[in-house]
Formats: sequence, C-alpha cells, structure tokens
Amino acid sequence: MAWVLKMDDASIESGLVHDFDASLSGIGQELGAGAYSMSDVLALPIFKQEDSSLPPESETKNPPFQYVLCAATSPAIKLHDETLTYLNQGQSYEVRMLDNRKQDELPEINNKMVKSIVRVVFHDRRLQYTEHQQLEGWKWNRPGDRLLDIDIPMSVGIVEPKTHPSQLNAAEFLWDLNKRASVFVQVHCISTEFTPRKHGGEKGVPFRIQFDTFAQGEGGEYIEHLHSASCQIKVFKQLSPTASIQDAQKWLLKNRFNSYTRLFSHFSGSDLLKLTRDDLVQICGPADGIRLFNALKSRSVRPRLTVYVCQESPQESPLLERHATNENGDHSISSSLHVYHALYLEELTAAELIRKMACVCSLPLGTINQVYRQGPTGIHILLSDQMVYNLPDESCFLISTVKDELGEGLHLILK
Repeated sequence: MAWVLKMDDASIESGLVHDFDASLSGIGQELGAGAYSMSDVLALPIFKQEDSSLPPESETKNPPFQYVLCAATSPAIKLHDETLTYLNQGQSYEVRMLDNRKQDELPEINNKMVKSIVRVVFHDRRLQYTEHQQLEGWKWNRPGDRLLDIDIPMSVGIVEPKTHPSQLNAAEFLWDLNKRASVFVQVHCISTEFTPRKHGGEKGVPFRIQFDTFAQGEGGEYIEHLHSASCQIKVFKQLSPTASIQDAQKWLLKNRFNSYTRLFSHFSGSDLLKLTRDDLVQICGPADGIRLFNALKSRSVRPRLTVYVCQESPQESPLLERHATNENGDHSISSSLHVYHALYLEELTAAELIRKMACVCSLPLGTINQVYRQGPTGIHILLSDQMVYNLPDESCFLISTVKDELGEGLHLILK
C-alpha cells in the first residue's frame, strides 16, 4: 500500500487532515493512468493532495517522495473512497521510503540526509480538535506505554532514531536518499479505545499514519519542510481465545473473510481457534479453508538470522556490576552484566548487519570504516557476506569500537 499527500506547514503544525482531490498510483511506480490496472485495485490506495509549499508547476508531477506501507488494503472499501488498512496492535509493519524526484528536482538535498517524523494521528475531525485531551486520557489509562514505536532492529537504512517522552504518538529518524530505506513501525493504541462508550465501542475510530520529511537548514537543524504524506488505518487486537462472538466477526471482516461471517455468526474466538485444517477445508473449500487456517494460526515470520550484540564500553557502569561471594565470605566484584540487543536480519549480507549494528549502537553509518570478527589467537577477520551467511543463528557478540589510524572514523570488532 502506498500513499501520497502534500501539506502546507500550517496543516502539519495543527495536525488536522483536510479534504483532498483523489488520484491513483501503483506501488513504487510512476503516477498516472499507465500505472493503473483493475487487477491491482485491492492493493492500491487512493491518494489525496492539497496545496503545498512546492512550486505550482510541480502540482501535476510526481511528488518528491513516496511511502509504501507493506500491508494489504481492505477490499470492503468502495473503489473511489479512500483506502483503509487494518493493522494488528503492536505488530511491526514495514514502510518503504522512496526518493521519487526528477533529475533536477530539489538539487540542494542531493547526497544528503533528510529527517522524517512519523506519527499516528486521528482521522476524524472531531477527535483532531480534542487530540491533546484524548492522548492525555490514553496516557492516564496506560502509564508507561507509547502509541507509536520504531522497531529499530527490523528497520533498514535509518540512523539516529529518536522518541520523545512528551510525544507518545511520534518518532523521528534520518535516512539517506541514495540508499534503500525502510522503517518498521508499531502502533500500540487500538481503534476501539477512542470510541464513545454510548456507541458500545464496537466500530472503532480510524487513525492516520503521517510522515513529514525535512531537509537540513543553514543552522544544521532539519527544519526545511519538503513533503508530507498520510494514509488511513484501523488497529485491532490478534484473534485470541477470549474474543467474543462480536470480536470474532470483526476479525473475519478485517482479514477479508466477509463471505463467511454469516456461517460463523455464533462462533467465538475460542470456537474458531479449535477448528482444524481439515475442518476449515471441509467448511470453506480448499482455497479459503487453507487461507483461514493460516490466518488463525499465523505467527510473525521468522527472520533469516538473529544475532545478539552488546556494545562494550571502556568503563562499565557501577549499576551493571554484579557482586559475588568468595570462599572467605567476602564480597567481590565479578564480571559486569552486559545488556544485549537482538538484530533480525532479512538479508544475509555484511551491509545489512553493519546497518543494524550502527542503529543499536547509535553510531553514524558513515563513520564506520571496517568491521572485523575476532578469530583464533586474537586475529582480526574482515566481515564479509560469506561470513554473515555462515553465522550460526542466535550468535552473540560484544562490539568494541576502535578509532582508525587518522582518528576520523571507527573500526568495529566483534568478539
């Protein structure tokens, strides 16, 4: 699913979503009639645009950036209505960020980083006007939780990801226009949490995932607004055994099993989860039966390789020291407790591993010159694609950072 929306600065600051004109685009393709085909209707969003700070002549051209949410849109939406995507609470979803500029467009940002702020906001105008009160109420009911997070280990090509305690619905990061960049986002609020109680909470309000992208200004801050985009989503929980009949019906609709809602009209979550593969094939036929079984039993797809890393610091923190008792009953300080981060690799390449290590260690990717693995007798072996391909799953490494000979970059050593 892809979306494009151009907004002026005032709209960004107010957080309000306006009404727009519609047009269509394919995923990662150029805008225009040539990119549209009836076979793609369920996968395509409907884009809405409004006035922008970009020059007027660009209104009919491709927008400078495009964002692709890798989740299917709902087929229940009418063809000319804005698309809607159903997401599962807390699940990581990939958003691909594409540089869509023409050759001479915005040359001042060539070979530079840009900053994007991703946030989850309300779609309904009524809730937009009371956003602050709504979010404060949510914060009160769920202390310590955030509405939106970035899944850093899963993300690719982003650096310096940040969240602010005062902005529970937003996160920011930098990304390189010359490299592949994808950010994985998690939405923790659900649509029914903001439905008025008098309505029973059965419908759930729509949200919008919004991206605002900025270039670096003369003072070094990323304040020059380039582009904004958003799309409509609803967020619900994975079907659980405790789900009511009503919740089970909503789950069937969300997962595109509309034609079977009447058939399973008296089934709770527990009833559906007890059905075997053979039961569902017999009830729904081979194609839909297997699809429903897979949806009911689905789990997150395992990454190709999981690696655990910990950045070794020159001086260990006293808070992380563990105390042991020796034979005489005296207390002594033993080895420090190291906290590891999990890195999930979808591509078994050295570049992918280095990108993810840079993120968790908060190191600018451009400062890393070489990465070595410490081998037998302490030798340093250059990290390569072949080495990553042959790493055992769930390998553990301590990361040491060493300045290069010129003192301008870093070498990483995996121990």
